Amino acid sequence: MKAIILPVFPRGFYIGPLFIHYYALAYILGLLSGWRLVRYLASRTPIAASGEQVDDFLTWAVLGVILGGRIGYVLFYQPGYFFTHPLAIPAVWDGGMSFHGGFLGVTTAILAFCWKHRLNPFRFADRIAVAVPIGLFLGRCANFVNGELWGRPAPASFPFAMVYPGDPYQLPRYPSELIEASLEGVVLFCVMLLCARSTAIRNRSGTLAGIFLLGYGIARITGECFREPDAFLGFLPFGTTMGQILSVPMVIAGLCFIFFPRQKRAA
Repeated sequence: MKAIILPVFPRGFYIGPLFIHYYALAYILGLLSGWRLVRYLASRTPIAASGEQVDDFLTWAVLGVILGGRIGYVLFYQPGYFFTHPLAIPAVWDGGMSFHGGFLGVTTAILAFCWKHRLNPFRFADRIAVAVPIGLFLGRCANFVNGELWGRPAPASFPFAMVYPGDPYQLPRYPSELIEASLEGVVLFCVMLLCARSTAIRNRSGTLAGIFLLGYGIARITGECFREPDAFLGFLPFGTTMGQILSVPMVIAGLCFIFFPRQKRAA
């Protein structure tokens, strides 16, 4: 079956002298969309935070995503390079962000924010978790437009194989970015919205966060089976990838959040 040959997409557009990257736009749209959704969810019983508190947390979330995402990429993916080229660490415009690092950054922001405002961190995290797949979907779409994070070579029987313009081998590959956008974004978002409608689940503080952790971990581990590992890392032991290794603790944490006794987290 003939593969789809992708054109070279622009990485962004100009507004006057300012060049707007699609990846940056994905972050902005994801954060703003998530903020509006969290504002609505936080007001549903049991109330997790006031609207004004959610507004204040947006700045904390931005810092957590950017700082955590960049630091995570430096530590998890290319520590050797960045420790010998420290001036390259702040250069986020050259690419290199880690979801798992961003997740840790936002988790830290949630804990600090809830401690400052005396909020239940599990309940607040539940509302945040529902909105995260929006940003994941937009980010993966931006990866596809940028022609990065290619898929592994696809068999001839796969009907949607794509040839990436930057691939020196010009092989038909899985559109791994779109696969991950579907799993981490669309499917996980539908699951989270469905679960968030349940009053019983909302009352069990930390359960929605646990469902997200479990769902994302499974989606990422599955999506990585179609994605070419980073050239500077390659495959890890047993044919795994860094994304899969980092997702295993999320699955374990998600199961703990879901099945941990409710009375210890319901306050």
